[in-house]
Amino acid sequence: MKKIFKYISLLSIGVSILACNNFDELNTDPNSAYTTKPDALLSYAQKQLADYLNTPSVNENNFRLTMQYWQEVTYVDESNYDFVTRNISNNVWLDLYVDTMQNLVKAKSIINEYVPTATEQSTWPVTKANQLAILDIQQVFIYQTLVDTYGDIPYNESNSIESTSLPKYEKAADIYTDLINRLKNDLSKLDPSGSGFENPNDPDRSGDIFYKGNVAKWQTFGNSLLLKLAIGIADHDPSLAQSTATLAIGNGVMTSSADDCLFRYLSSSPNFNPLYENLVASNRNDFVAGKTLVDYMNASSDPRRAAYFDENVTPYKGGTIGTPSSFAVNSHIGDFAYTQTTPGVIMNYTEVAFYLAEASARWGIGVAPALAYANAVNTSLSEWGVSTTDATAYLAANPYNAANWKKSIGEQAWVAMFNQGMVSWNFYRRLDFPVLSAPSTAVSQAEGKVPVRLQYPVRETTTNPTNYAAAAASIGGDKLTTKIFWDKF
Repeated sequence: MKKIFKYISLLSIGVSILACNNFDELNTDPNSAYTTKPDALLSYAQKQLADYLNTPSVNENNFRLTMQYWQEVTYVDESNYDFVTRNISNNVWLDLYVDTMQNLVKAKSIINEYVPTATEQSTWPVTKANQLAILDIQQVFIYQTLVDTYGDIPYNESNSIESTSLPKYEKAADIYTDLINRLKNDLSKLDPSGSGFENPNDPDRSGDIFYKGNVAKWQTFGNSLLLKLAIGIADHDPSLAQSTATLAIGNGVMTSSADDCLFRYLSSSPNFNPLYENLVASNRNDFVAGKTLVDYMNASSDPRRAAYFDENVTPYKGGTIGTPSSFAVNSHIGDFAYTQTTPGVIMNYTEVAFYLAEASARWGIGVAPALAYANAVNTSLSEWGVSTTDATAYLAANPYNAANWKKSIGEQAWVAMFNQGMVSWNFYRRLDFPVLSAPSTAVSQAEGKVPVRLQYPVRETTTNPTNYAAAAASIGGDKLTTKIFWDKF
């Protein structure tokens, strides 16, 4: 009998999401996965990834606070960069390595061991290749997220946690290079003429919640992710970055919101958006808008304010970063965060449009930089419901500055990524705009700066101490201020 896959917890999946996303064929033994269908594992992994990227929980994802979009009302530890007290890194590690990654690994294993029926023989090779590539593309996304968060991380040995309890860490730069090659290989295996994870009888019951098994959409997502990887190393390895970006764009990245990779949340617990869970269902008023962003948007009369923030106070007002901020006198977060079914963003066209603007500014790829910049800003304005007239006026007042393109793109990407804190943090570290200041009350570990990485989980210092120590030394110290390899300036 195969080993029980002890690292997943299918019991935690809500009943309603089971019904809506083809979980009805789960193994009757809820504590094992040796006969579970890969579709169920895929659905679970996608939800876990979406929950992590979109939650504002101070126990897991504090990038909205780090990027000074939001401010805490009473308890201000996380806006002062105290990420240790709540073991935040431990939770991030668990979210990405265990709840998400290992379910994809197990799904791959099941697919590789599957023996097709007689009627499936002719189509199974293409279906198998598509399914394995789709699963691996998501693993590439997760590994990039982990590298961008920590630097050196467990990589090859992290997929074998049943046989390797103490995985070694590998160099972040080497992992990035491998991810690029790995993703190119995945894309070469995708065949839109074949099947993926779709349910031909009911698309809404596909195990693939992101794209409902649409292989062509996964090609577009994969090329967009390849562009993201290229832009990520633009200052570290300009030659590889440029050639990779050129390839990705030539093969077809996202071109509209129809290509967005989203997780469609439901209206009932436990499957509503984690924003709603933390802002409404918790019965707590823990967050208001952050002063840094509100002041910037007020100064430019940004038309997205009406969507980003509630109009509970006039004019819009943000809480001082790092300081307890009254819920009554500061602007609340907008209606989108108080709505159960607001989709969770994995990657969207707005994000990709800013990568295209950066590729144009850096290497002259695609349309002229000013046009690429305008398209990116317009895409964000459209995403948040701004009229064409207001968008035109905003762009006229905030034109592209070729002499300081990093400032133009960096500041506008910061505003645009309001609901994508991790992505915003990447732009900030790579382009060094906007200019953010740490609060005077920040923890001493921040050394008076906005953090540029998370420290490794405390658990790693005790359960994997030798490999942890080697990784900490390799990156220059396990500190909030140690730059990721690609953060050159």
